[in-house]
Amino acid sequence: MAQKTSAQQKGAAPAGIDAGLARALYNDMVLIRRFEEKAAEAYALGKIGGFLHLYIGEEAVGVGATSTLRPDDYAISAYREHGHCLAKGSDPRRAMAELFGRIDGLCKGKGGSMHLFDKSVNFLGGHAIVGAHLPLATGVAFGIKYRGTDQVIVCYFGDGAVPEGEFHESLNLASLWKLPVVYICENNRYAMGTSLERALAQTEIWKFGQAYNMPCEAVDGMDVLAVRDVVARAVGRARTDKTPTLIEARTYRFRGHSMRDPAGAVYRTKDEVEREKLRDPIVLFRDRALKAGWLTEEDARKIEKDVHDLVDEAVAFAEASPEPPASELLTDIFKES
Repeated sequence: MAQKTSAQQKGAAPAGIDAGLARALYNDMVLIRRFEEKAAEAYALGKIGGFLHLYIGEEAVGVGATSTLRPDDYAISAYREHGHCLAKGSDPRRAMAELFGRIDGLCKGKGGSMHLFDKSVNFLGGHAIVGAHLPLATGVAFGIKYRGTDQVIVCYFGDGAVPEGEFHESLNLASLWKLPVVYICENNRYAMGTSLERALAQTEIWKFGQAYNMPCEAVDGMDVLAVRDVVARAVGRARTDKTPTLIEARTYRFRGHSMRDPAGAVYRTKDEVEREKLRDPIVLFRDRALKAGWLTEEDARKIEKDVHDLVDEAVAFAEASPEPPASELLTDIFKES
């Protein structure tokens, strides 16, 4: 399971890639891919309701970034968050049960796909209002600094959040107050369905960091090791001197915006999607790891089989979990006394 791998346990410094780390990175990316594929199948069968936003194609960002974190660091995301949650170490069975709306889910079936939350691994949730979680990440970073600890929070968001006021307000305060937050924009070029060029006057998103006087750079979001390297430097700065960073991870989702838009065919061509799939982050890393000797073909096949078995187990667990009783409507409600 994701929380048992060495990718996160190894922490920030990407001094070198060994077999253990390569297995962990490959395992976590394959886990996310297979989890999302099975979620799509379950949605098509009517077992998952509401909206479902898949992370297929973007796995290198969440896995590469999380591999630089300690277990006590935090992560927060928007509504395409299944991959971030799994990479941070959540139990795939409970994550799948949450998608199914079952009592054994991470949020007792009350959150669903867009609102995964797991305090046990410091995953502070998926948030469905575009850009609304950036101030939350900034607030968590303020709390870290206030407590005097050396934790870090990584905040994932899409390119669609960049025009929002919360993005600019958060970066401004994080820089002004020197807060330990790493903002990672997963730029998949279309937000919901509008191309980057039609939505932003400044299409090089990383440059917004310059306006707020913080380190900033772009990275190939299809290369898990490139992401790991860039985020590791940012985490190091945040941990040692509370410097925030803006990273633009240039990635691509292979599916549509959500299962209501399965292919994204209205706003992008089939040829474009097929061309981008040639840079599948999992295939790229597998080939590189085999060539470098970090993995053998046998290693890769075993990881793939173990992951497939685990995700099948997660689906069975979700299907066996009961629906929440009506009495759950009255639990987990905050009321000031």
